[in-house]
Amino acid sequence: MSREQRGPNEKLGAVLALAGMSNAGLARRVNDLGAQRGLTLRYDKTSVARWVSKGMVPQGAAPHLIAAAIGQKLGRPVPLHEIGLADADPAPEVGLAFPRDVGAAVKSATELYRLDLAGRRAGGGIWQSLAGSFAVSAYATPASRWLITPADSSVAREAAPSEGGSPRQRVGHADVRKLKEAAEDARRWDSKYGGGDWRSSMVPECLRVEAAPLLLGSYSDEVGRALFGASAELTRLAGWMAFDTGQQEAAQRYYIQALRLARAAADVPLGGYVLATMSLQSTYRGFGDEGVDLAQAAVERNRGLATARTMSFFRLVEARAHARAGDAQAAGAALRAAEGWLERSRDGDADPQWLGFYTYDRFAADAAECYRDLKAPRQVRRFTEQALSQPTDEFVRSHGLRLIVSAVAELESGNLDAACEQGVRALEVAGRISSARTTEYVRDLLHRLEPYGDEPRVVELRERARPLLTAPA
Repeated sequence: MSREQRGPNEKLGAVLALAGMSNAGLARRVNDLGAQRGLTLRYDKTSVARWVSKGMVPQGAAPHLIAAAIGQKLGRPVPLHEIGLADADPAPEVGLAFPRDVGAAVKSATELYRLDLAGRRAGGGIWQSLAGSFAVSAYATPASRWLITPADSSVAREAAPSEGGSPRQRVGHADVRKLKEAAEDARRWDSKYGGGDWRSSMVPECLRVEAAPLLLGSYSDEVGRALFGASAELTRLAGWMAFDTGQQEAAQRYYIQALRLARAAADVPLGGYVLATMSLQSTYRGFGDEGVDLAQAAVERNRGLATARTMSFFRLVEARAHARAGDAQAAGAALRAAEGWLERSRDGDADPQWLGFYTYDRFAADAAECYRDLKAPRQVRRFTEQALSQPTDEFVRSHGLRLIVSAVAELESGNLDAACEQGVRALEVAGRISSARTTEYVRDLLHRLEPYGDEPRVVELRERARPLLTAPA
């Protein structure tokens, strides 16, 4: 999609000539860069000719991909104004930076909070234009910088007066407690109703209205650490909810900012937790090797710091990534380590509040998914039975996902009746929540059932699933 400027884009034509790039060459490179971000682009030499001769401005991420493609050829950054595209959509770099300076980190996070709300009010904004985009390479710098320096030396802040000349807010522990309570409430709603539930969608609003003014206020080092920690938890939650609703680009940005805020909080286990969610997203998107790297970063930095239960979760996430990468031996070793750490945990341990979801049944559920990816249905069935033995009132979405994994295991074991029965139960749960991830699991199950498409039980299941699969996003 493009909009027209007045006259030819002479700047773009001149820079293309300088770089020695043909129209076809630029189109090909832009398509390739888009594919790396999960975008399907079909530009050709005619598209580029229109950009140059008619001044057409491509929408979404394309202007930034054009600049990146030419910059790679020239061996230097190419700003949008140099190629005559300075009035393109807002820069997608917002939220992807991991600044070394604490002040810059505050600016980076608060800019992201404002951008997200603007996007929602505009009917999708930048998230809509970059729908489905995900670049696993964007995690490389944040992860390495966090590994090198997981805590800032000081975060005390004396804010300058606001635009009206009045002093900025002096932040206290009571302000931080409100953010922590908001995070706890959001966790419960997300688990019970899915990331797309309207109550969960209030988290970005809370970040903009509550967290941002506090981060821009004045605080001591002690209060600042707590403030950054609470903001990191909320930001990670916003990312998790975006991930659950299929907004991968938004999730990635929230995760990066959450990791930076966790560093300012000097909370290494929380930083590890953010890395673990980055790993889960990478693994879900098919980047198993990168998922392993992120999970192992969480493990290595937290040795001797995190509780046994926390270390167990990090090793479990590592196992998920190994399984997706097809490494059965490494996945098995990580699962055994996760189980060993979990056995060492005790009720009196100082486990972080955000880890309250992690119990033996959650371990069993993820172990089942590992063995599903490794195509070991007997093991899937064993762990799924354990995972489904617990009450489901609080973790409704997880229960639905476990039922689908169980259905897949039954199908791969040749038990079509049992697979369809579990599929029906899963659809009953899926109808009560708003989760794109759950819908994708249902699609995967139906895809696996296609060879039995004429069976009455499969036809019935497909009909039951139709309202879910055709509901507006």
